Amino acid sequence: MRMLELASAEALAHRLEDAWEKRTPIAPLSETEGVATAEEAYAIQRRWTELRLARGERLIGRKIGLTSRAMQAQMGVGEPDYGDLWGSRFFPATLGRAEMPAGLFLQPRAEGEFAFLIGRPLPEGRVTAQDVLVSTEALAVAVEVIDSRIVDWRIKLVDTIADNSSYGALALGAWSTRLRTVDLRTLGMIIHHNGRVAVEGIGAAALGHPARAVAWLANKLTSFGVRLEPGDIVLSGSLGRSIPVRGGDVLIVEVHGQPPLSLAFAE
Repeated sequence: MRMLELASAEALAHRLEDAWEKRTPIAPLSETEGVATAEEAYAIQRRWTELRLARGERLIGRKIGLTSRAMQAQMGVGEPDYGDLWGSRFFPATLGRAEMPAGLFLQPRAEGEFAFLIGRPLPEGRVTAQDVLVSTEALAVAVEVIDSRIVDWRIKLVDTIADNSSYGALALGAWSTRLRTVDLRTLGMIIHHNGRVAVEGIGAAALGHPARAVAWLANKLTSFGVRLEPGDIVLSGSLGRSIPVRGGDVLIVEVHGQPPLSLAFAE
């Protein structure tokens, strides 16, 4: 960010934090505050994470957004974006079942994804999809709840980046070492929403291969002087469309060879 805008990054991080805590959406920053570039938006995102960490938040990994070519075209960009995973909104499943309070969110939507658990340091230099698979300890079926602090999801790229890539929460199934050896490109995912099939996705939807999306993230983070570390969880991007959810809804995510993941939204 330009020097004269550093104070603005601090102020906008506080505005996003206030919207997160009070569950009150704000106007698009691209319209009201003149946030115009991805670099400016990432500076706001980083300041927001720093603010939350200072208040006791835990950084448990990263998430990747805009991994489908259709969404990139819609946003007018040529690459994905990323955000941070905050532990206060992490809901691991017990015996295949997870639950989230619906009241946490403003305007939630759910997506089915693969999560990577980084097990060893990635190599120096440019990271490839194969490097990611070698460094991955295990994978899991996951549901990401995306939730915009921007009113009516009226977002441009800079709005969602500043808003921590619209992160809402993460539900995680059991870790599987077997998924490291499966061709994730061709692996299908089915999401049932309140008993009906709502989404049919495939691994190739995430930048052609979920590991390729994680490699993109590793290289992007390096440009900011940051590295993925052992123990980090990485959400590699949605395998299909997002589903609006509310209290009382139940999602069941099925992937061949893996136990189903059930997620209930408590009223």
